[in-house]
Amino acid sequence: MKWNVGINGQTSAAKPVVVLGLGNPLMADEGVGVCLVVRLSRLAAEHPDVEFLDAGTGGLAILHHIRDRRKAIFIDCAYMGQEPGAIRRFTPEEVCSRKVLAHQSLHEADLLRILDMSRQLGQAPDEVVIFGIQPERIAPATDLSPSLEGRLDEYLTTLLKELKP
Repeated sequence: MKWNVGINGQTSAAKPVVVLGLGNPLMADEGVGVCLVVRLSRLAAEHPDVEFLDAGTGGLAILHHIRDRRKAIFIDCAYMGQEPGAIRRFTPEEVCSRKVLAHQSLHEADLLRILDMSRQLGQAPDEVVIFGIQPERIAPATDLSPSLEGRLDEYLTTLLKELKP
């Protein structure tokens, strides 16, 4: 059985679905993924089959967190040529085939490599979803820009829909 340490520091058996917030909360909108996964974790009791993790700025540790899951959902800021605050849902295949993000997410290149590694190891999730949110401001700050802060409830609604079976 696989064990993980959740956002609240508790150890538990791995759940079939994992939501990972990517980003650096010390760089304004760059921290939106972490901000959202923290908020989602407050609803964990309503989603017993979902694990919510602050994955920070990514790295190979993500391999451990997504190993053999049914579904992995990533949340990150991404430059997509949209208005600040826009949210889009992608699959890794869409990112690769259409170059939708074209290395515009600060963690996209690493994330795609990590997902490829998990496939090569035979440990990839059955389904992977990436939510990109267009930043307004990436600069040293611990708060989100008004464009993103004002849409947090909308983002949560969108993400919660993704968690429905």
